[in-house]
Amino acid sequence: MKSILAVALASFATLVCAQEQIPVSPKPSSYLARANTLLEQQPVIDTHNDWPIFLKFYYKGKLNNIDLTHMTNESHTDIERLRKGHVGGQFWSIFYPCEDKEANQVKEGLELIDLVKRMVQRYPDTFQLAGSVAEYEDAIKNGRIASMQGIEGGQIIDSSMSALRQFYDAGVRYMTLTHNCHTPWAESQSPATEYPFPKGTGLTDFGRKIVKEMNRIGMFVDISHVAHSTMHAVLDTTSAPVLFSHTSANAICPIERNVPDSVLRRLNETDGVVMVNFYSRFVECDESKRATLSDVADHIEHIASIAGRDKVGLGSDYNGIDLTPVGLEDVSKYPYLIAELLKRGWSDEDVKGVAGANLLRIWRGVELVRDKLSDVLPDESELNADSMQ
Repeated sequence: MKSILAVALASFATLVCAQEQIPVSPKPSSYLARANTLLEQQPVIDTHNDWPIFLKFYYKGKLNNIDLTHMTNESHTDIERLRKGHVGGQFWSIFYPCEDKEANQVKEGLELIDLVKRMVQRYPDTFQLAGSVAEYEDAIKNGRIASMQGIEGGQIIDSSMSALRQFYDAGVRYMTLTHNCHTPWAESQSPATEYPFPKGTGLTDFGRKIVKEMNRIGMFVDISHVAHSTMHAVLDTTSAPVLFSHTSANAICPIERNVPDSVLRRLNETDGVVMVNFYSRFVECDESKRATLSDVADHIEHIASIAGRDKVGLGSDYNGIDLTPVGLEDVSKYPYLIAELLKRGWSDEDVKGVAGANLLRIWRGVELVRDKLSDVLPDESELNADSMQ
């Protein structure tokens, strides 16, 4: 009797909606189907995946005898899951721990770039190197995953303008100004390391020159990991759109690592996008809880509510985090996040922006500034005591 009544009530509700032209909410599964369709039109561009350093630590960077198609270890990433997740563009992180003071950071960075290039060469039907929007579009046209690179931590250039330019020539398209250590010219969000300048400095004179040189050559200035004072200092300096390659909302999880509303309100000054991080500890500050996919969507919505829906994207930090949100366990799960946004009322164009179109817009903006500065000579400044002020 109960089941018959339920069917009758459901049929009546459908009839009433049809008569009164009231839209019937889609079934949950239809949101996922719609998300998958939209991601075929605008694939995911994720701006931060630490697979290169994962492969270096697990396999000593030796790729010849391992299968990257299907990995059964702790990796969040493999080719099968990238395809399932509709990943069309990935910025592979060029990262080495800044805490290792004995390491030759420039050498470590170059070896990881070599690893990415060897990966692309070994799987030419899957990956294609891309250093521009046009090259990204060519990779998509060819059915391949556009593979870009971003330096995570300014220590990798060893305070050298020449090294910065050479990394750009090697394929790097963004640099996070710091990781968890201050550089001699930029302030990190982490108070754990010794300050080479007064706290709250943000950028030194040399740091401002680094930002301007990045504008000149067409490299994203990434202000994830930096102090809030550094975020503001960059916005005071840059002439190109800024990038947060993997950062969440400070208003929801109030740690220095996350972007505050005061910075979000400034993103319209030069344009910029916050690519939301999936690390559970940056999404949910209560360490007794594990973040969920819904919590990540909350961060996306908060950033959008302050800066606009065109100012947010995805920067998962997969393979660089030890605790993922429930529902976002690996790179195959992006469609479920897009489906959640659709369920919350985001339009098709809005979610395509989150998936990758917003990032492409600011990438074009960075290239436009580069072209406008083509007559400016390379900066030959060197780090010295005066430039550290």
